Amino acid sequence: MSTTQSDRLRGLLEPLVAAKGLDLEDIELSRAGKRRMLRIIVDSDEGVELDACAELSREVSDKLDETDAMGEGEYVLEVSSPGADRPLTEQRHYVRAVGRLVKFQLSAGDEKGAGELVARILGVDDEGLDLEVPGVKGRKATARRIAFADIARARVEIEFNRKDKKEEEA
Repeated sequence: MSTTQSDRLRGLLEPLVAAKGLDLEDIELSRAGKRRMLRIIVDSDEGVELDACAELSREVSDKLDETDAMGEGEYVLEVSSPGADRPLTEQRHYVRAVGRLVKFQLSAGDEKGAGELVARILGVDDEGLDLEVPGVKGRKATARRIAFADIARARVEIEFNRKDKKEEEA
């Protein structure tokens, strides 16, 4: 998708998304056979429910029909929330991942050097993250601080055996 078309779609759709209390995370336009596929990714601090995606999809469809933003030709519209495996790239993504286990790829700027780190996010501020690095072979977990500038890539790790805080309190 051209940058101009992407910017135009973002300008057209961002007010609709914001009116629903959601963040417009991404717009992807790709080919699906003879048709084009327009995928709009939205999220919020509370997550996104299926009904909200369906309602937003109808509004986006109506808005695109009113304009020539998609040009001529058929396209498929998909409105969804980001998957669990999406990369963490914005501060708000890290805030939403507090309490979750994350795999970090660190840049050489980190005081402990480049490399991989798996840790639980405990807190987020404007400069970086407070983490809990799990102990290995019975050792205690350790605290660590990393700056946003030292993170090359980050992605939430899916945990199947972790108890929910509500379960732990019961």
